[in-house]
Amino acid sequence: MSKGLKSTINEQLDVSDLFQGRQDVIRTGPLRVSLQVTGNEGFITVDGELSIDLELACSRCLDPTSEHTVIPFFEQFKPASGDEEKDEEDESDFIEVSGERLNLKPYLEEALLLFMPFAPLCSDDCKGLCQECGQNLNERTCSCKTEKIDPRFAALKDLFKE
Repeated sequence: MSKGLKSTINEQLDVSDLFQGRQDVIRTGPLRVSLQVTGNEGFITVDGELSIDLELACSRCLDPTSEHTVIPFFEQFKPASGDEEKDEEDESDFIEVSGERLNLKPYLEEALLLFMPFAPLCSDDCKGLCQECGQNLNERTCSCKTEKIDPRFAALKDLFKE
């Protein structure tokens, strides 16, 4: 964490293990990391961006959809202080780290997980799946009844039939 240290990081990380067991993530490309590390007086600044190509399941129809995600990344790190008594109001913009070397991988993975699309869509007008039979309504319509009757008023539906 010496003052004046400048370093550029341009790497590709395999993050497929991060999505192991997730059914909404079909395939991931490598996480492309482009960061500038700058040493200042007692702290390090890491600034840049991450990008990744993801193939995700559409949240409405479950068809595969491709997403290119670009994530801005900015963090400041400082050596961990020996003070055990820490004021809760003494929150700072710095992440305290211990040791001689700084491992950025957990922070990069955290940023990726935070910026994952919440509900990816194959298109804005995706119709989704039929709730009764499971037919993809983007491909064709089904003959299921879509009329919903509140069970509290079900007895009244036959009132005007004659």
